[in-house]
Amino acid sequence: MRSDRLVSVLLLLQAHGRLSARDLAGRLEVSERTIHRDVEALSAAGVPVYAERGRHGGIALLPGYRTDVSGLTSAEARALFVFAGRGTLADLGLEGELRSALRKLLSVLPEPHRPGAERAADRVVVDPRGWMRSRDDLPHLATVQEAVWRDRRLRIRYRRPGAPDAAERVLDPYGLVAKAGTWYLVGAGGGEPRLYRVSRIEAAEVTGEPADRPAGLDLEALWEELRGRVEERGPGVTVRARARAERVELLLRVVASQLTGPIVRGEARDGWAHLELRYPAEGAAQASLLGFGPDVEVLAPDTLRRDLRRSAAAIVALYDRDNGS
Repeated sequence: MRSDRLVSVLLLLQAHGRLSARDLAGRLEVSERTIHRDVEALSAAGVPVYAERGRHGGIALLPGYRTDVSGLTSAEARALFVFAGRGTLADLGLEGELRSALRKLLSVLPEPHRPGAERAADRVVVDPRGWMRSRDDLPHLATVQEAVWRDRRLRIRYRRPGAPDAAERVLDPYGLVAKAGTWYLVGAGGGEPRLYRVSRIEAAEVTGEPADRPAGLDLEALWEELRGRVEERGPGVTVRARARAERVELLLRVVASQLTGPIVRGEARDGWAHLELRYPAEGAAQASLLGFGPDVEVLAPDTLRRDLRRSAAAIVALYDRDNGS
């Protein structure tokens, strides 16, 4: 619609100061002739916009001119107010700031869009946490976040899964990622980007050295690459198990955030569904599956079967002792 395009022209000029008609036409996917007509329409509506010819010319707003127009459609406004429910912002200490920003945005939204934006927050809840999981302890997230914001190198003590002690590392922090309620630092030590689970950081210090962040780094693309490595060939153990058919969906909801690879579902036979689940370690698999009792049977690996049998026997012995006392 032309009204949307006029708002887009206005917002682009506010953001960039001066743009050529060719640049505006390319960004908005219209002809230069259309841009010139839009500029005339804005000027006729009282917007102080002007065009200059020549090598350094272009289209611009008079210096100091600002507008409160948000340029948001009704759907865009609803999306922003749904986003405000994301609990991960509380971890970063930004939840209050986001809500304050949204209140300001609400005050300048066109009147027809306001009810829909307010209703969206009342009708949609986004909870990024996995089922039946306590929140990670994150005593050093604020320090890690500071290093990311300031582009400073970060010195940490990090304990890898299964390692007896934490090791010291100096990293170039690229960014933070929240996945299923778990925070990861994307960073590089020695130039090789890796993922570091923030809850495994035992100490953190922001150094005075500038971080070496590659120019043009696309954090989302890098995250997808690193996540793909974990899912395809990450460390861990593949557990073959069978679960009672009526409990499979609950099982998968509970364990999904703990897995390091895709879930493989086999045929359901005799009321049992066969599954392959990829865990970071056998200990994690044992802790995850033991609570399902007789509704889940581990078929492999044998070491995990033995550990589960010992744990189950110890539980039985504990309760038998109490009954006999």
